Amino acid sequence: MSGSLLFLRLLVFNGREKGTPMCGRFTLESTISFYQRFDIANRIEDLVPRYNIAPGQDVPVVLGHSPNHLMYMRWGLIPHWAKDPNVGYKMINARAETLTERPAYRGLLGTKRCIVPASGFYEWQVTGGKGKQPYYIHAVAGEYLPFAGLYDRWVSPEGEEVYSFTIITTQPTVNLHAIHNRMPAILEPAAEQVWLDPDIADAQELTSLLHPYTIQPLDFYPVSKAVNRAGFDAPQLIQKTDAGA
Repeated sequence: MSGSLLFLRLLVFNGREKGTPMCGRFTLESTISFYQRFDIANRIEDLVPRYNIAPGQDVPVVLGHSPNHLMYMRWGLIPHWAKDPNVGYKMINARAETLTERPAYRGLLGTKRCIVPASGFYEWQVTGGKGKQPYYIHAVAGEYLPFAGLYDRWVSPEGEEVYSFTIITTQPTVNLHAIHNRMPAILEPAAEQVWLDPDIADAQELTSLLHPYTIQPLDFYPVSKAVNRAGFDAPQLIQKTDAGA
């Protein structure tokens, strides 16, 4: 097994890298209304429902081009100056509170912002003696959660071009505190257009959009630990189960 694959398995099984706040898995159930919801001009033919999106995989993200544009990017930010693309496995999330302090994110905040559309996401709750229990957290059925993200373009020495992204995290809402101490920064409706506007570069204005989601309570419930397997992607992963199953 390669070093990068082993790192990925450890990363997603634990739900978060040690010492790093993390959203490590999410879902996307594309429907007929998906393109209209995000005002997307182009179409991706192979867009299918995903129930276990993991770091290192290609994911559709939304870029602001008035109208917006959808393109695949790899989850796990590879800075344009990186020598090793495997650094992306360590950069699947970025803390909202320190975006302006980290060199890898500071420049992207003003120029390379994106929305990562999701139907829901998984978090792992530490339980006494039984490992970690995964929970599925989602909005009302048929609605989407617009995660705030940053992206970059990396080119290998051989000329291979890779677009990659990171999901920004923030403090959890009150009802999610018991599950995890972080959650994705979910943009409110009025903030989506601002976040995607390429003419807006003020760091203070942009970071003020990255706060716990308050539009509506997010539903959550325990799901099968089968979600720990990064290669397993099926609808039953989001079905409610008894904790510990």
